[in-house]
Amino acid sequence: MTQVSQPRRTRILPASNLAPEEVSQRQEKRDAFAMRCRPVFERLRPTLIETHYNWHIAIDPETEQYLIDPTLLGIMEKIHNVYGNTNEVKLTIFRLNDTGTCGRL
Repeated sequence: MTQVSQPRRTRILPASNLAPEEVSQRQEKRDAFAMRCRPVFERLRPTLIETHYNWHIAIDPETEQYLIDPTLLGIMEKIHNVYGNTNEVKLTIFRLNDTGTCGRL
């Protein structure tokens, strides 16, 4: 009996060309942005959680405007339609539940 070899798995995407310092700087910027969005989320959550429990909400901390949708794909489409395709972070996505987190912890 011969053993069939498995093809070697490779990366789907190319390796990142960013320096570790750049990666950490971007992460710090995203975290600071999320901290600015959190108070707006905490203010909106009590009124929206009753009618839109477990929906996704994307918040702009500058204008305090928000978008909501029951699915992550739907909220991503709404963000793309309103803000276009850009690499700049403009919104933070939360989930209208007790913790505000999306996904598993």
